[in-house]
Amino acid sequence: MLKSRKERLVFGIAMSYSMALGMEIYNTAIQSGVQAAPGGLSGLTYPLLAHALAETAYMGLLALLFSSLWGNRAGGAFAARHCDPERDNAYFCRLLRQGGTVAVMCPTMSLAASILFSVILAGAPVAQLPVIWIGTTLKNFPMAFFWNFFAAAPFTNWLFGALFRRG
Repeated sequence: MLKSRKERLVFGIAMSYSMALGMEIYNTAIQSGVQAAPGGLSGLTYPLLAHALAETAYMGLLALLFSSLWGNRAGGAFAARHCDPERDNAYFCRLLRQGGTVAVMCPTMSLAASILFSVILAGAPVAQLPVIWIGTTLKNFPMAFFWNFFAAAPFTNWLFGALFRRG
């Protein structure tokens, strides 16, 4: 699917920022207690959305960096171990790659968020980082998985198809 460096860059930016946007809205809503209020996550407000968008600006950049360094490779390696493109359905292979990438990127981004938001900005002791990281990963993984499979990846594939039409 991705044939050139430019295509890989555009795809990576779109995927990184669409994932970061969904995860930042989710985490901002949880941090502010929206999910516990009547109506749950339907109670999002514009100020919360603006806060999530501001965090998306730099978290998307971190996601792009980490996915470029190891996330995409690890996802590809996972898919290669469990899927044979010659024998298996191409869509199944793509889903395995997505799942493998989420399995690596969610703990990676949860660690980055734990360091940034809990230790640096909130002043939690560094000794608490391992348990904060585990809790953050457990909270984020279900959302990251479903957001990737049902929102970020379909959007990114649609956008990529619109930008790079193939004959």
